[in-house]
Amino acid sequence: MTDRLGIGFIGSGFNARFHMQSFTGVRDADVRGVWSPNAKNAAAAAAYARQLEVGEARAYRSITEMVSDPAIDAIWLCGPNQARIENIQEIVLALRNGAELRGIACEKPLARNVEEAKRVAKLASSVGLNTGYLENQLFAPEITRGKELIWARGAALTGRPYLARAAEEHSGPHMPWFWQASLQGGGVLNDMMCHSVEVVRHLLTKPGDPRSSLRPLRITANIASLKWTRPAYARRLSATMGKQVDYRKRPAEDFARATIEYEAESGERMIGEVTTSWSFVGAGLRLSAELLGPEYSMSWNSLDSGLKLFFSREVKGKAGEDLVEKQNAETGMMPVVAEEAAAYGYEAENRHFVRAFLSGKKGMLTFDDGVEVMQILMAAYMSAEKGRTLDFPPKGLDKFSPEVARGKWNPRK
Repeated sequence: MTDRLGIGFIGSGFNARFHMQSFTGVRDADVRGVWSPNAKNAAAAAAYARQLEVGEARAYRSITEMVSDPAIDAIWLCGPNQARIENIQEIVLALRNGAELRGIACEKPLARNVEEAKRVAKLASSVGLNTGYLENQLFAPEITRGKELIWARGAALTGRPYLARAAEEHSGPHMPWFWQASLQGGGVLNDMMCHSVEVVRHLLTKPGDPRSSLRPLRITANIASLKWTRPAYARRLSATMGKQVDYRKRPAEDFARATIEYEAESGERMIGEVTTSWSFVGAGLRLSAELLGPEYSMSWNSLDSGLKLFFSREVKGKAGEDLVEKQNAETGMMPVVAEEAAAYGYEAENRHFVRAFLSGKKGMLTFDDGVEVMQILMAAYMSAEKGRTLDFPPKGLDKFSPEVARGKWNPRK
């Protein structure tokens, strides 16, 4: 095993910078490169990595140039959903032309639908790449430790858990493309439910067992636009994100929930409940999870912070996100998530995949897991459209594209 992994980032936005922050806690990797279609943004992100002292990063003129540089051993793919196929195709072409990589990690979701997700996985497999599917919340310290203790103490003595809940809620994304269903692949369900689905699967799966030991049987889901299609908020959204984002004409869901029925290899039945929202107004991003069994339970809420600040009305600073991601206020009693990159799981996640790529071993999540999550998400959209519970997998899943993504969704129907 080599001593260090040189990492190149595709993407230079909010998510890529969160990952870069986490590398301050990863000892055996360096951020060495950034590529973005916007050269100025790539240069700024590379400068940010150098400022954090996580590597002597530089901006590259193309993905091919970055992948072909011997200093780059692995790629962290953090670009927008609509560019996923194009980005992976260029990586694969560079590898076929002689470049070498030890692995590629892709930020959630793997793609915009099942067909695209399978294509991404097949392209990576065609050149023998070790893959990592980036779902940071599975690596959050509370999730990791909570699962460990629940299964070691409660489940070992009284039986496996039977109900898991997970939610991710905030007031909306930072960038215009997230709000455009035709680009992103849908609304909040496609953007964020991938996290909650995977947290639920993770908590309900016995430690050491493969994900395949937990089989989805049925899924029931619904979607809604609770806030952002209201005229005043639709106008505000267009004013903030640009005229291309018009929820009066081209809406996407800002709320989604699903119930997934699972069966273990033993025949035991379990339930997963997932909720996700762009219409939540609170201090900021709220992540939560619960796990319940015969004689035990666990719960986690990221806003139950050990650090809280209070600012009176006389403290009139500018708006920002220095206390918590997706911060909605600057006054009153405010929770502070002191080390967000660690608290949300980015640090442990990146440490895990760096070590997997250095050792050549399969990580906890691969592109195959990303495909499975996408199958559940698309089944949830299909259930919401049909207004009923569906057996899993429903027919036509591979070719299914949600009405939201095709501009055909009517939230008032």
